[in-house]
Amino acid sequence: MIPYLLLILGFVVLIFGADYLVKGASSIAKKMKISDLIIGLTVVSFGTSAPELAVNIIASSGGSPGMAVGNVVGSNLFNLLVIVGLTAFLRPISLQRSLVKIEIPYAILAAFVLIAVAGDEFFGEGQGVISRSDGLILLLFFSIFLYYIFLSAKKGQIEAEDTPKEDKVYPIWLSIIFVAGGLAGLIFGGDLIVKNATELARGWGMSETVIGLTIVAAGTSLPELATSMMAAYRGNSDIAIGNVVGSNIFNIFLILGISASISPLPFVKENMVDVVFSAMATILVLVLAFRGKGTRIDKKEGALLFTLYIGYVVWLLTAA
Repeated sequence: MIPYLLLILGFVVLIFGADYLVKGASSIAKKMKISDLIIGLTVVSFGTSAPELAVNIIASSGGSPGMAVGNVVGSNLFNLLVIVGLTAFLRPISLQRSLVKIEIPYAILAAFVLIAVAGDEFFGEGQGVISRSDGLILLLFFSIFLYYIFLSAKKGQIEAEDTPKEDKVYPIWLSIIFVAGGLAGLIFGGDLIVKNATELARGWGMSETVIGLTIVAAGTSLPELATSMMAAYRGNSDIAIGNVVGSNIFNIFLILGISASISPLPFVKENMVDVVFSAMATILVLVLAFRGKGTRIDKKEGALLFTLYIGYVVWLLTAA
């Protein structure tokens, strides 16, 4: 019973840590006269991926590389199938032109780049592994994506209202406390999650990868779920899917890139099936967006995405 409670506590501390980190960092950025647009594109976007990053750094440096890979791939699937699915079911999503033409294809590219750098065993080079050099390649792709984001913002293709932002400005001393406390929360919460999820995996006779793909991935995706559902409720469903697609790109290129740079990540055949499924899910979202009139995902298509996730989890647990 205690590992379950500690796992839940870890998620709570992790999410609050990310929230306060964003509040403090955004406040400091505003004090430095940085625009809302740049804050939204960097600090806030990074904040929603901070839970995955914290868990992955702790997992990869603590000898649980399977959980690190599973967390990223599982989080991407949760984002695409559950968050987009539930958001579209709540309110049909209209997709912006840049999202359909650039961001979603780049998310598809991210999945295939991951397949390329990790699929050594499938290309006759022995056991699959995401090496430190592979991690640097992923970080290079992330820097290209970041450059595109800033270039788009400069050209006015991304507006301030298209990005999430933190409005409140706090005294500098309080902002620093928020940042320090947020980082501490990420480290402490991530450590609780990795340790107790690993213990539960052993108790259930399941692999760390499966636990990472399901429980850990869903828990670390809660900030994206909350952000997207609230955005859809307020009628800003395009922001909701923008957050999800951006988070998926962050997860593969930044988080796996940093994780692999810290410690090479083993990549087994089961991982490849999950990554390919993630790539197919991203392609499906793009196909659904072009189906019918305009670029939108309606309630029926949202229900289809959510149903696919349920089927995937059932298959995963059955095959484990």
